[in-house]
Amino acid sequence: MRAALKVPEKFDYRALGLRVGLEIHQQLNTRSKLFCNCTTSIVGDEVLKKSPSFTRFLRATRSELGEIDIAAAFEFQRQRLFEYITPVGASCLVELDEEPPHPLNREALAIAIAVARAMNSMIVDEVHVMRKIVIDGSNTTGFQRTAIVALGGYVSDEEGSIGIQTIAIEEDAARKISESGGSVVYGLDRLGIPLIEISTAPDIRTPQQAKRVAEKIGLMLRFTGRVKRGIGTIRQDLNLSIEGSPKIEVKGVQKLELIPKVIEEEVRRLVGLRIIQDELVRRGATVDEIAIQKPVDVTDIVAGSRSRIVSEVIRGGGRAYAIKLPKFSGILGVELQHNRRFGTELADYTRQWAGVRGIIHSDELPGYGIDEDVVGGISKALNAGELDAFVVVVDVAERALKALDVIKNRCIDALRGIPKETRGANEDGTTRYLRPQPGAARMYPETDVPPIRIDDAILREAEKFTPPSVDEKLQRLVKLYGLSSELAYQLIQSEYLSIYEEVVDLYSIDPKLMAAVFTSLAGELRREGVDIDVLEDRHIHMLARAVKELGLDKDSVKIAIVTLYQNPSIDYATYTSMLSKYRIGEEEVRRIVRAKIEESINEIVKRGDRAFQYVMGRVMAELRGRVDGKVVAAIVREELSKVVGSG
Repeated sequence: MRAALKVPEKFDYRALGLRVGLEIHQQLNTRSKLFCNCTTSIVGDEVLKKSPSFTRFLRATRSELGEIDIAAAFEFQRQRLFEYITPVGASCLVELDEEPPHPLNREALAIAIAVARAMNSMIVDEVHVMRKIVIDGSNTTGFQRTAIVALGGYVSDEEGSIGIQTIAIEEDAARKISESGGSVVYGLDRLGIPLIEISTAPDIRTPQQAKRVAEKIGLMLRFTGRVKRGIGTIRQDLNLSIEGSPKIEVKGVQKLELIPKVIEEEVRRLVGLRIIQDELVRRGATVDEIAIQKPVDVTDIVAGSRSRIVSEVIRGGGRAYAIKLPKFSGILGVELQHNRRFGTELADYTRQWAGVRGIIHSDELPGYGIDEDVVGGISKALNAGELDAFVVVVDVAERALKALDVIKNRCIDALRGIPKETRGANEDGTTRYLRPQPGAARMYPETDVPPIRIDDAILREAEKFTPPSVDEKLQRLVKLYGLSSELAYQLIQSEYLSIYEEVVDLYSIDPKLMAAVFTSLAGELRREGVDIDVLEDRHIHMLARAVKELGLDKDSVKIAIVTLYQNPSIDYATYTSMLSKYRIGEEEVRRIVRAKIEESINEIVKRGDRAFQYVMGRVMAELRGRVDGKVVAAIVREELSKVVGSG
């Protein structure tokens, strides 16, 4: 029996010739969208439910040279219908593509110029807005508006400077609400929010270096004080290759700490695809031999299987078709990434190109209710030999046949090498196929927005957004707010730096308490299942105001955060009423302290001067978060002095 092919777990990335470029997309916290006056706030689910909507079908258009972009053609063939929800105030006729775009947001342009200066980039003389064809439904127009603001520059790293290729501002896409079958629902509140896009050169050589560079760029953006925070407000895309491979795009890495893992998994996949190619060549597989294979109807063979899914589809009028893959035995089961095999790659392709739910392949059989007799019957119908594999698709005949054609073409590509494609990042760091990579036919000029000349006035406006260095920011936090260097650095690394400075200054509250809220307490809450990142700026303002007006301590703040997390639509009056009911007055505290002392009088007398800590522990176990610990301590000392004279 042939030994299973194995893909190595560890690599010398420099020896492999790894090259990585980053594309950092960050929402800007401007007063209005990029090409209209709508708010940049995301609306809640209740608002979406009450908002009107419309539907649209998008078609692929030709570029100025008469070409159709391959990625646009891919989306068009999926024939999906898009529904757009239009919340009032967060969308207008510009988002609906029923009104020309307004002049480009000057505030967003100034922020981008400030970032470009910090990265030593060359700012362009004129900003020209372009249209980038996108027909996946995330833009009602079928394109995204984007404009290059600066070229060149660099970011310093301990392993050497990383070049900056371009800095651009662009519209964010619409927010996907749901997807079912051939239809997708989007919310237009996010469409048009200004994004800054920073693209580095492919100078990064290791996974950890990629994380460091992304973190440094992220800090620089946060230090402008004008970027949004929270889930979905920043996205890292990766462009990577190894020696001899094409550039692979990986979209949508949401978390900074996931970047090294995604690179490691994708490199493993690329190396694995090379191993597969070498093995197929060694076995004597040919493109022609794969290309001549035809689908065979095996419905009657699989109908008697114990597979519930197969039976349900066939009873519903579906058919089962199979195709032979010469010399592919054992190849479909090769693990390219953790828990993802070459067969998973084929399933991804069929899902995107043909819309099928899944495939069955010979490397995972017998199994899934399909026994050896059924496997033997399929092999016989296909005239498959020991070195051959097969794939079965059970679906509506048209989709099943299209899926098998997609599989055949992907297997031909496996023999030729590594295909150039765009992939999506999964939460576990693995990647999945999304679509073909777009080409040059994707871009053309935006004729509704005139060029914007970069003059002295806009350069002066940009100066107020100039980000300080990490050391400068650290020193400011230590000096102005009295934070320790360690706490200040933790705050800098969080996403809450700007909102922290805003609320501490506005409400004149304890800066050390609020710094702890956004660092250690935030981590503690996440471990307990409370994701503080979902809280919006208005929630943080409510919390800060409550700290000021109710005199909340750290324990009380924790309860206050949980209350906001559990009641995201709450208004301030109701919020403070809930917190006030939970908190207790001084007389009630005194009553509880006296009761605890009476319960433990013998132990208190025995402990003497050490009784204070004992009583405090018992009282705070009941009152923690409901009253300031300093108030409790004062009452405990006073009541103890009456009993044993401790103080």
